[in-house]
Amino acid sequence: MVEKDTYKTIVNIPESILYKDKNSKFFTYAFPVLNENDIKNYLDSLKKKHHAASHYCYAYQIGTEIITYRANDDGEPNNSAGLPIYRQIQAFEVTNILVVVVRYFGGIKLGVGGLVNAYKTAAFLILNNSKIITKTIYVTFVLCFDYDRMNMVMQIIKEKRLEIVNQRLEIACQITISVRKKEATTIYKLFESIYKVTIKKL
Repeated sequence: MVEKDTYKTIVNIPESILYKDKNSKFFTYAFPVLNENDIKNYLDSLKKKHHAASHYCYAYQIGTEIITYRANDDGEPNNSAGLPIYRQIQAFEVTNILVVVVRYFGGIKLGVGGLVNAYKTAAFLILNNSKIITKTIYVTFVLCFDYDRMNMVMQIIKEKRLEIVNQRLEIACQITISVRKKEATTIYKLFESIYKVTIKKL
């Protein structure tokens, strides 16, 4: 089984989308995020922008190997808002993303089924309107060796077309390389097998 070393995410902040249902307005946003601090900052800015809104429901997912996620109903009935949003994140197979749906209550109750549909549709519309790209996961290794091992090391780097991130070529040499995750084990074993060359993962 080939190890997966790519993931999908959004590259920009798309224009917000307005979805309406029975006088309620749902303003939907999507943001690329890397940590919970990013999420807090975007939520804070939306609460200032939409200070008169009834609910700020959202879902996010962060990570490529270890996944962190959360779905928040923000006062709507249990699982009627955050979960439908998160299910759209899963359906689009994206990560490192925050989707927020800001609701202005229009005076007519939608019921749980109506809310689920509204939040699901709002999340679908923003994700469908986002620029989604595929990114590759890389592993970084540091190679340490004496200068007399240089030709052997460089031959592998050239043959395998490895990216050199950093290098210090003196009597004691050090080269930092970047390797696709699915090739990492093979590359590690190649260098590990060379006498007087040490390799460690950063």
